[in-house]
Amino acid sequence: MLIMSFLRMDLSRLRGGKHLGAVLAALVWVMGICPLVLGLATLFLFPGLNPDIMLALVLQTSAPPIMSGAAFAILLGFEPGFCLLIMMACMLVTPFSAPVIVHALSGAALELDPWSLALRIGGIILATAATGLLLRRAISPARITRWRHSMDGVNVILLMVMAFGFMDGITAKFIAEPVRMLGISALAFGVSAGAMLASMLVFRLITGEAEALMVGFSASMRNMMLLVVAAGSIPGDTWLYVGLSQFPIYFLPYLVRPLARRIHRRAAA
Repeated sequence: MLIMSFLRMDLSRLRGGKHLGAVLAALVWVMGICPLVLGLATLFLFPGLNPDIMLALVLQTSAPPIMSGAAFAILLGFEPGFCLLIMMACMLVTPFSAPVIVHALSGAALELDPWSLALRIGGIILATAATGLLLRRAISPARITRWRHSMDGVNVILLMVMAFGFMDGITAKFIAEPVRMLGISALAFGVSAGAMLASMLVFRLITGEAEALMVGFSASMRNMMLLVVAAGSIPGDTWLYVGLSQFPIYFLPYLVRPLARRIHRRAAA
């Protein structure tokens, strides 16, 4: 999906550094302010929170945005370039920020190797960007525009495949512990929805509505699996939260579709 997002990115819209200030502001917000706010909130509002769930929240807020965020932007009718720039900027600072944040907020319950993160992230960005941009040059933007609906269909199929992979074993746990699972799911939804709403409200003051929505996506939908893989192993309840946090990732974009349509109508007016 990341390759397809680079394939559909219109570089001409990014020339001149028009989005540079907004991207830098989003970087500070997503990777700096959001972890600080979450840390203070859990410290004062939930002092007795399960340590494994606390670790999951720390991983969530210190992780970069998901790589499929640009695919969601495309499905909602937005050009993916701004979302991709935010994602790449956040991923580039993750090897430096995530180990520090996780160590500080989790009480050294988990250690991340910055070199492993840097190599993994660098490889992902270089491989996907090079492949996507080379394909764009070979295929031509005109053809890509004509094929956009077919590409949207492929993105939907890929998202469904990923969802089935993440949900493995979740159904059985819901049957065995419905109340507990609903509680953790509600927490995951609350954190994601709160991050999206706060980001949209803040960035609506300094950017356009579409850009504010993209920052909301970036802040609320995090690539926790990247940090899980770097950590090697995590406690059972932490892993459970990681799985349940996929629900808001897949549902929130559809819940904001009315807002996306309103943004498009205003832009066309």
